[in-house]
Amino acid sequence: MRELKGSEVKIYDGDLRRREERNRVYLMSLENWQLLRNYHFEAGRVAGRGHSSEALDGWEDLSCQLRGHFLGHWLSAAAFRFEETGDLELYAKTSAILSELKSCQEDNGGQWACSIPEKYLYWIGQGKPVWAPQYTIHKLFMGLVDVYKLMKLDLALDIADNLADWFYDWSGKYSREEFDNILDVETGGMLEIWADLLEITGKDKYRELLSRYYRGRLFDPLLEGRDVLTNMHANTTIPEVMGCARAYEVTGDEKWLDIVRAYWKCAVTDRGCFATGGQTQGEIWTPKMKFKARLGDKNQEHCTVYNMIRLADFLFRVTGDPSYQQYIEYNAQNGIKAQTYWQGTPYRGSRSDGLLTYFLPLKAGLKKDWAGERDSFFCCHGTMVQANAAWNRHIFYSEGSDLYVAQYVDSDAFVQSGDRTFKLRLREDRMNGSLMTSSENNAKQTVNDTTAAFANKPDFKKYVIGIEAENDVEMTLLLRIPEWITRKARIYVNDELYTETGDSASFVRISRKWTSDDSVTVILPIGLRFITLPDDPSVGAFRYGPDVLAGITESERVLTAASDPCDELSADTERQWGDFRTFYKTENLDPGISFVKLNDVGYEPYQVYFKVKKPTT
Repeated sequence: MRELKGSEVKIYDGDLRRREERNRVYLMSLENWQLLRNYHFEAGRVAGRGHSSEALDGWEDLSCQLRGHFLGHWLSAAAFRFEETGDLELYAKTSAILSELKSCQEDNGGQWACSIPEKYLYWIGQGKPVWAPQYTIHKLFMGLVDVYKLMKLDLALDIADNLADWFYDWSGKYSREEFDNILDVETGGMLEIWADLLEITGKDKYRELLSRYYRGRLFDPLLEGRDVLTNMHANTTIPEVMGCARAYEVTGDEKWLDIVRAYWKCAVTDRGCFATGGQTQGEIWTPKMKFKARLGDKNQEHCTVYNMIRLADFLFRVTGDPSYQQYIEYNAQNGIKAQTYWQGTPYRGSRSDGLLTYFLPLKAGLKKDWAGERDSFFCCHGTMVQANAAWNRHIFYSEGSDLYVAQYVDSDAFVQSGDRTFKLRLREDRMNGSLMTSSENNAKQTVNDTTAAFANKPDFKKYVIGIEAENDVEMTLLLRIPEWITRKARIYVNDELYTETGDSASFVRISRKWTSDDSVTVILPIGLRFITLPDDPSVGAFRYGPDVLAGITESERVLTAASDPCDELSADTERQWGDFRTFYKTENLDPGISFVKLNDVGYEPYQVYFKVKKPTT
């Protein structure tokens, strides 16, 4: 199965386009010398004059052993954006950066092109403590590979291929046991890079590097079904397993796929997730199905969200199992959207925007800790720019004459059918009956039946799909039915009921010869659910469809409910101007609590998980 992306998908969702544009502005705002500063220093191309007030700080400071990692993320994000939009300014900026990187590589002797010293790698071999040099170097490799594949800039491959020669020579100096010790120090996605470069070049050195970077101490116990993840650092292993996924795609060796399946079973199926879809506290995996003691200030590291979405996408493309797309939806709504590029109403004098949160606190009364544009550059700073570079991914997939609608996002898909291209148009009908989007009373007001028909917020989501093609199209359309529906979903073809199904987390197949007069309407019932902890069913979180709700409160509160905790919440300020909104409030608490979507929370203190007690008689 192939994902449609790049110029094949155009998004129209206003919030997603805002995030992409904000991300693009941020990418362009970082000057080339700032991004390259650590590379220039390592190559001896500038004199060291101490700290510069205009230099990037945090992990990009010259004193940090991970300095320079962000450039690789920047290159990947620029490549994603270019693939989607053909952005020539980012293309030119990337080309100029590559020229500087090549000069650094030449001044380093023709192979080394990194922002940290070669000695860091030898220190690992000697057992000397050093902070994850291969993690840092992988980011550069990753960016170079993405730039080569998506921007078609040959210089990126030239730099990467010569740098790989250094790794081939270095890694060949150790015995298997010695190199296994080296692999125990975070390697990032080096395995994935060797698979990428093997596919691109076909060179035997990359097949050998794949073998050398096989981390048997992790992969073999996974294949045996052992739990090797509880209390282990999460984002060390996720990129390694993404390497296995890529190795399977390139080589076809089933053992790589078996490792990925075993990892997902250990990390997700058997371990479970928070109501958000995410995992981890303090960057480590929780024990299996034990979350109550892990609701803290450092839940759901953003990097794990981004990388696990990538892994879910791979498994969906291999298996067609819709549960992976449900995982992506939960993590996109309550992870990427909740932790990056927030924009909303200021809280008690705070800002009206937020760049990035490393973690997503799930302990009551805490706040999101927003990072600045120049002062942090921790790992999640990098995955932030990648995640927001191209929101048109994970929506449509194709396999032969099958076209999958995996996520319901306002968008157009341009699909190749033989030697012709047709367009599929996907839009949400918000059933609001009004074009008013502001407080101006002179906005367009057309009298219509919809405003009265849906006096209150509808209890279902409605999506309309149309086909635009010069000739009829033979195709099977597969529509995902989300896990969160509250009753049977209904599918209409040309306004006639096609099927009604309560089989959530599934696909509905519609096979026919499509014309430009055809339309499909998808009705997905939606409402509140209380998602309990597996280790304490009296504690849970509210979810409206895919969106987790947060109660705005400075201290932990307890709810009282005789049966379903959702009965304690009622709709609040559900309509403003031309939109229905997802706002709730408690019915019986004094003082009450207002609930909003977690991805709408900015600087407010909040609570996600609530203890629910039975009322006393």
